[in-house]
Amino acid sequence: MAVGENSTIDDKSMGESVELCLTGMTCSSCAARIEKRLNRLDGASANVNFATEKASVSFDSSLLTTQDLLDAISGIGYGASLIEGNDRSSGEIDDESRYLDHLNPLRNRLIISAILSLPVLALSMVPSLEFQYWQWVALALATPVFIYGGLPFHKAAIANARHLTSSMDTLVSLGSLAAYLWSLYALIFTDAGGPSFRMMFSLTASINSHHPDIYLETASVVITVILFGRYLEAKGKRRSTSVLRSLLLGNGQVVHKILNNDIEVEIDVVDLRPGDRFSVRSGEKVPTDGEIESGEALLDLALLTGEYEPKRFKSGMEVVGGSLNVDGFLVVRATKVGSDTALAGIVSMVEEAQAKKAKVQAIADKVSGIFVPSVIAIAIATFLFRVIIGDSIALSFSSAIAVLVIACPCALGLATPMAILVGTSRAAQMGILIRGPEALEAAGKIDTVVVDKTGTLTTGTMTLQEILLEVGFDYDFVLSMAASAEAATTHPIGRFIVSLSEERELEVQKADLFKSYVGSGVMAQVAGHSVAIGKLDFCLSSGFEISTSFQSKVDAYISNVSITTGLSRSYIGLDGIVVAFMAIGDEIRDDAFETLKKMRQSNLDVVLLSGDNQESARITASQLGIERVVAGATPSEKADYIRELQSQGARVAMIGDGINDAAALAQADLGVAMGSGSAIAQESGDITVFLGGVSGAYSAILVARATLRTIHTNLFWAFAYNVAAIPIAMAGLINPVIAGSAMAFSSVFVVGNSLRLFGFMRR
Repeated sequence: MAVGENSTIDDKSMGESVELCLTGMTCSSCAARIEKRLNRLDGASANVNFATEKASVSFDSSLLTTQDLLDAISGIGYGASLIEGNDRSSGEIDDESRYLDHLNPLRNRLIISAILSLPVLALSMVPSLEFQYWQWVALALATPVFIYGGLPFHKAAIANARHLTSSMDTLVSLGSLAAYLWSLYALIFTDAGGPSFRMMFSLTASINSHHPDIYLETASVVITVILFGRYLEAKGKRRSTSVLRSLLLGNGQVVHKILNNDIEVEIDVVDLRPGDRFSVRSGEKVPTDGEIESGEALLDLALLTGEYEPKRFKSGMEVVGGSLNVDGFLVVRATKVGSDTALAGIVSMVEEAQAKKAKVQAIADKVSGIFVPSVIAIAIATFLFRVIIGDSIALSFSSAIAVLVIACPCALGLATPMAILVGTSRAAQMGILIRGPEALEAAGKIDTVVVDKTGTLTTGTMTLQEILLEVGFDYDFVLSMAASAEAATTHPIGRFIVSLSEERELEVQKADLFKSYVGSGVMAQVAGHSVAIGKLDFCLSSGFEISTSFQSKVDAYISNVSITTGLSRSYIGLDGIVVAFMAIGDEIRDDAFETLKKMRQSNLDVVLLSGDNQESARITASQLGIERVVAGATPSEKADYIRELQSQGARVAMIGDGINDAAALAQADLGVAMGSGSAIAQESGDITVFLGGVSGAYSAILVARATLRTIHTNLFWAFAYNVAAIPIAMAGLINPVIAGSAMAFSSVFVVGNSLRLFGFMRR
């Protein structure tokens, strides 16, 4: 079964889907709580992504409304707003505004807290700086940090308490509150408020034997350090999503709109509407999908089609948003804007992939859901245990605070979604669409790569090597009939036949009763003539006959050339007679040999699986060093072969581009579809490659594996950190300030480790 075949959100029948932007989440426990609340609604199924701060919700519109979803979220103390789907560009700009609204106050709070808390840290840790009544100065500096800097944590903790829940904010708020109140008590009611009070720095939770220590540095510095960690986390998240934003918004927001009086005005791309006319100059990107009204230009379509060479476009042709005008000037009428464009569709699919959860994340989510209550219980137990065994109240208290501030559920919650967010964004930069975490997990287990020939290992750019005609038939007439029959097909050979007809300016007529037999050929009625194009067996089984003399002529040609040249063979039948034979050459891609060599060096078994004839497939395989060849396979036989490999224990990746590859792509453990191929092949694949041909397909496997490794590294760190850190804090072996710093670093490490994927395969 193909990866992702059963990746729908739920088995329930959902009538409508929406995407919500969430506010107020501070850790993975918050995300888990929102998801749990939404899934409790009758007829709703939700997936909340902490890294993107979005929720994807499918619901039965006969039972629920969008407002019900928003009310459910606000009812547990979080904010939510509907992301409108009709204008993705506008949505991205709104998203940028929301990001700045969140980041700017966070930065201001961090700066003020840092300015005030650093002197507190210095006074508390360096005895030579301590003067008479220094502790009261420290209290004056720490108090605004505790109140103003810690306000987001305290507000969230209070909101959680009202709903009988807890989160990362609860731990931070409780830890800083306990440290602040203890310090206030010690200053007012003990000798700690006297002029001779001194403190010594210690990495552990050691206690002054003469008087109680105070923890103003803990109350202030822990808040500052965690604010700093969240600031870096927010910046890291934004960097990961900015890639998709840049893909969608292109190289600028200005469009040269042409008014009815032919005067040009500059408008934002979000204000462009279907039917608007605009100009595209050399060096500019086409802002949206449209039809050329006038002009001629070379357009680079690499982002969407994978074609290396720019193509010439002229009046009457359709253009795709995101294409780069290399040379020329166009006047275009917009046909699709916003979320309806092809590029927006790609971005949407990437975001859908980012919203999905890997199986390994389910474990982390379960742990995060019970993490905070467990840590609070452990902190209380630590305090009571140390008191019972005879430790001082102050030492017991210090150890309990360290437990509260060292625990980090955020690292667990960010481990998988952050890696997926960056990995899929980096893949998008490389022209690769990864449809979900299932593809990442499958890529890590692949040991066999099955590759299609035409359009995958070869360029798909055909050359006519020879055409043989039955006696009495005219080349132009036969070619016109064949092109008319092939006009509706997407097969490379069919497109080539049509292009031959266009080059000779032959008439392409309307075909009736068109029928495509995948992997065999096509049949149609053209101007009263019955036409068949495809393999010889297909033509014969369809009622067309080949004369003995013409068969001998074809056999003689094949015996002379097929030994050294890999050619595809097509026969053309007309009104019951096979009247033409075409030998069509297809050049091997420049990157194919080196890429297949790298695959073998990576211990991947490579198999050539083609619907082409045995000689053509064998020669191509020989040129590329492929030992295992299966040729002449129909679509069902391709899928059967994949199934046979799987039954032998192989984990199979299939790389293909045509309709005849769709079943095999769906059957494979990992389907990699070429973006220049058919739509059904792309839909059947778990990964779609828009750039780089077969090397792009291999890069897709590599980036998927790198992302999976990053997920595993993040999860190992997150689990190992908490497993090791909490017992250390319980034992009193770490100062609360150091504990808070370690907690903040844990989340920053996960974000930073994920961001390394942006450097993957850069030259």
